[in-house]
Amino acid sequence: MMGRRTNKAKKRGKRILILLLVLVVLWVLTLILAPSEQEYVQTPTPGIPDLELPKYAATDIVVTHPGYTLLYDEKHEQARWVAYELTRSELYGLYERGDDFRSDPSIPSESATLDDYRRSGYDRGHLIPAADLSWSEEAMSGSFYLSNISPQEGQFNRGIWSKLEATVRNFADTEGSIYVVTGPVLTDGPYDTIGDNEVSIPNQYYKVILDYREPELKSIGFLLPNEGSKKDLEDFATSVDEIETITGIDFFHRLPDPQEAELEREYDTNSWDFNTFQVSKADREAFNADPTNAVNQPQKATGWYAIATSTLNSVLYLVKSQTLNLIEIFVPKSTLKEAVPFLY
Repeated sequence: MMGRRTNKAKKRGKRILILLLVLVVLWVLTLILAPSEQEYVQTPTPGIPDLELPKYAATDIVVTHPGYTLLYDEKHEQARWVAYELTRSELYGLYERGDDFRSDPSIPSESATLDDYRRSGYDRGHLIPAADLSWSEEAMSGSFYLSNISPQEGQFNRGIWSKLEATVRNFADTEGSIYVVTGPVLTDGPYDTIGDNEVSIPNQYYKVILDYREPELKSIGFLLPNEGSKKDLEDFATSVDEIETITGIDFFHRLPDPQEAELEREYDTNSWDFNTFQVSKADREAFNADPTNAVNQPQKATGWYAIATSTLNSVLYLVKSQTLNLIEIFVPKSTLKEAVPFLY
């Protein structure tokens, strides 16, 4: 019995060594390919780095694409959350939607596929909308990874959900910059599924928004059933605390605790402009022609650097999971969970 365990441990050890070598190569590549400070500004507004990212475990599959970060849920074959900062200048990007739906090669456990959605009767619903990534051709294309897609009822996707997306863009336009986290509720199953990969069909979707710019700091949440609706968006508004209770996700955890508690406990629909954001091609061109706006246009990681950093995250996930599997050969999983719960 011990001989079998030793052989398994040796095999896993070799895999980990290979992954570590790949990790070193990727790390060197990110150093070589990293843009200069003049080329790459991670966030165009002052504040707390990565404020949009919810709390997650060391073994979670977290992938960063140009313009957004997601946590992939292998069980449900879709993102549990997608997080990003959205600024006013990003709304005036000049790149058009391309509808290039495809699997996400950055997901180490493999994402859903086009065949899962084909003839399913459900729309391929974006979590971060393509229109929020019009500032970069690569970012726009990346919004069509199926890791950013969830099966939505057609009337929902093209109706109330689309209206909420346009309203959130208006929040960014009126406030200057907001932090957004969005995704399906994956805690109220069981769920029907589509495709050979059994992609779960969520019953509900959420968005939480944080305005962390003076003079008025505020937050708001939205919880919508996966069905068409003629109701006002205000009818679906709620507190971030309520969304946290329903989803089990800890949003905006990098805020100071007293401030987080206050901001997430309350919401006021009267503090937000619920008009939908609309902009013409001429408006976009005029905005970008203004040198003042051009200076403020955010530049985010794209190209080979973005690919290298995303792959680096995936390999890190594999190293963590393989290392845990190696330890579990000799130490029961229940004992490990009790001793080092932060790893699970």
